[in-house]
Amino acid sequence: MPRHWNGIFFSDGSKTGAMLLFCFFEGVTVRKLLRVDMTAASGELAERVEAWLSDRAAQGWEEDTAADGASVRFRVHLEDAPPAREFAEEAARDWPELPIAVSTIEEEDWGAAWMAFFTPIEVGGVYEILPPWMADHDTGDRRPILIEPKMAFGTGHHPTTALCLEAFATAHQAGWLTPAMRFLDLGTGSGILGIGLCRLGLTGLGVDIDPQAVWCAADNVRLNGVADGMTLAVGGVGCLAEDSRYEVVVANILAAPLVAMAPRIVSHVAEGGMLVLSGILETQADDVTAAYRAVGLPEPERRVSGEWASLVWR
Repeated sequence: MPRHWNGIFFSDGSKTGAMLLFCFFEGVTVRKLLRVDMTAASGELAERVEAWLSDRAAQGWEEDTAADGASVRFRVHLEDAPPAREFAEEAARDWPELPIAVSTIEEEDWGAAWMAFFTPIEVGGVYEILPPWMADHDTGDRRPILIEPKMAFGTGHHPTTALCLEAFATAHQAGWLTPAMRFLDLGTGSGILGIGLCRLGLTGLGVDIDPQAVWCAADNVRLNGVADGMTLAVGGVGCLAEDSRYEVVVANILAAPLVAMAPRIVSHVAEGGMLVLSGILETQADDVTAAYRAVGLPEPERRVSGEWASLVWR
């Protein structure tokens, strides 16, 4: 029986530009769907569109960042009925600066289309991110990371996630990361970054202020067989013991909270440890760098992918 795409958008561990987050409900047949495409030409504009959709597209949407990170396409599917037409008209009225395309499409097997989107992603020559139905895929020498995409909270397709994994891969290839090290994944989302570190033999803690994210991460941790290596907890940096220190700390969240939490985040990095910050637009990187320089850190290594940046200290 055909499936009607119907879902809920979740925040990707509180990061900007989260990827394609939804779930399916069986047994609903739709004759036609109205598709509304909205393309934001910058990360800042994408944040505003995302907030607008959060109030108006409860059924969910797709979000696809261009390969160069220069634009983000938002795609909303609605049953072709008067409310859908009203949504399209409101989008055109509220966003005259955006290219907006409206089209009617025939029903299709959304489950198959959704699964086809998620193909293996190689990162840094060390990792390969896979959906669970490709668990038997030959990854060669690369470490597999299995992520259940329809559970939400990050699939590895977004540059902010890849930038963090690339930083881990570089440190691993340089012989800097060792299994004796402990990590803190702050704003764990799907758990993908902590799982990536577990794949290199590290153990640690993933925390997120969103209980739904922690639930999602727990399933992915079990899926990857690393439950013994990664503990999960609901909370933020404030839930950590003041004297806790980690050899690797990663925070893939928004620039504003990274700036606000700079002293507390740095206090949990072990002496000589590694700190990776992401979820930052390149235009925000100087401000984030300044906040961490102000609490005693040197100039970081800056990695850039399209409009996104990560900052790495080690």
